[in-house]
Amino acid sequence: METIKFGNVTFSYPLSDRKALDDISFEVEKSKFIVVCGKSGCGKTTLLKHMKKNLKPYGNFQGSVTYCGDEIEDLDDRRNAAEIGFVQQNPDNQIVTDKVWHELAFGLESLGFDNRAIKRRVAEMASYFDIQAWFRKDVSQLSGGQKQLLNLASIMAMQPKLLVLDEPTSQLDPIASGDFLQTIYKINRDLGTTIILSEHRLEEAFTMADKVMVMDQGKIVAYDTPQTIGSFMAGNSTEDRHPMFYGLPAVTKIFQEAGGKGPSPLTIREGRLWVDKVMDDAGVEPLEEGAACDKADNQPAPKVTDPAITMDNVWFRYDKKSQDVLRGLTLRVAKNQLFCILGGNGVGKSTTLKAISGMLKLQRGKVDVQGKLAMLPQNPQALFTEISVEDELMEALHYDKESDEEKVRAVLDMLALMEITHLRKAHPYDLSGGEQQRLALGKVLLLEPDVVLLDEPTKGLDPFFKITLAGILRKLTENGTTILMVSHDIEFCAEYADQCAMFFDGSVVSIGTPQEFFSGNNFYTTAANKMAREYFPDAITWEEVAKCVGDSM
Repeated sequence: METIKFGNVTFSYPLSDRKALDDISFEVEKSKFIVVCGKSGCGKTTLLKHMKKNLKPYGNFQGSVTYCGDEIEDLDDRRNAAEIGFVQQNPDNQIVTDKVWHELAFGLESLGFDNRAIKRRVAEMASYFDIQAWFRKDVSQLSGGQKQLLNLASIMAMQPKLLVLDEPTSQLDPIASGDFLQTIYKINRDLGTTIILSEHRLEEAFTMADKVMVMDQGKIVAYDTPQTIGSFMAGNSTEDRHPMFYGLPAVTKIFQEAGGKGPSPLTIREGRLWVDKVMDDAGVEPLEEGAACDKADNQPAPKVTDPAITMDNVWFRYDKKSQDVLRGLTLRVAKNQLFCILGGNGVGKSTTLKAISGMLKLQRGKVDVQGKLAMLPQNPQALFTEISVEDELMEALHYDKESDEEKVRAVLDMLALMEITHLRKAHPYDLSGGEQQRLALGKVLLLEPDVVLLDEPTKGLDPFFKITLAGILRKLTENGTTILMVSHDIEFCAEYADQCAMFFDGSVVSIGTPQEFFSGNNFYTTAANKMAREYFPDAITWEEVAKCVGDSM
């Protein structure tokens, strides 16, 4: 019997003339891993909430949703709580206690388990999820990734048969995100738990899925295996292409764009084997190993004569007993550029932005910024002070000398630019992670700064708005704005940056154009470059690789 079944489900929210779900029908078999994707606002969250009795939204509902043959609405509260787990986007919205160990035990206590059973299950979950090192910590001391892992472990302690996850990595950096998704995959394979995952980042999720569901305007437009979903999204021509195609993993996009036939490769390994076959059929030999790396190693640092941001020999540590976070950092950022800083967690990237903004008192060194400066922090909620989205944007213009009519016009234009006009009356804290990022960016841009600092601005954004964001940033640089962006989003930086820099151990170790920077890296490069670097080392975006491979076929 199927775990979940939707039968002709139609749903609309009160006072809305638009259907959030429009005649949805599908079923999910036991122990399957399903990935749900689509543009923000397509109905993913509404769909998932209909799978959990106490989260089902209020509105006009028609149809049937069953769990193991029983209507969701008819499930008793204990079975609903124990057998159907739900992980939300923001980990802080789901944690209810102050200690890690108590959070693990809370659900079991609520279900009435005795102390012996609670201790056994908590010990098992702490061991399985490797929580022992922070078992007795306050929840407030945890990172975002640890909080989301704690949410997951607390739910799994109740041994659910169905686990529903609504963009659980939207608040996490790519490293924590990858670790979390691998844990979900392990649960599915080790325990046979049915997984239904809504996700924007599809590079990893695609390789885990048994089936992929694509939603658009409240409808299911495709529901098939990940190997065949790309062909449907690609259509017969560029004009016929579904917008969701651009959110697919790079390997899938390259295969379809280059004219690959049959089931699509999913992993970089499968992609490389396919490229090897195409090149072998074309009689093309791979380049000598290390050619791209040698080229990058010999690339001189670019000279900047009129920088917008200057950092000279900057040293900083957070307290006297800690190690230096910034160690002799010297950096020049040219005017009118999108300059991206990449690197692992904890190497000093965010600290660099704080140093430039003047938030930190340096131990040594000098920072100079030419023009008016504004910064978008990693947590967008740090900028929110008002009770509605439009009030939040209006607050940015509080000291502006323009008339009220001009301020209102500016706010309306920014709402449209950030594609959040429909959310103008919503409370900022009620927005999704990606929507909060857009609101915070809009608030920063209303200040009309000459220099903009962005800390992980693509976190939580769907692939479609990333393209919009790239256009916004390009227009800003063309109009004289300098943008310094810290990011883990390698694909975004490769496609849209003017300059990229690698940050390590408190300083910059390499700088170059995206082609110079990524083509010389073995691991820290794009999926497209990893896939075809033996033949096309300078090709770093999926479009470039697809053209090179397609021309060889």
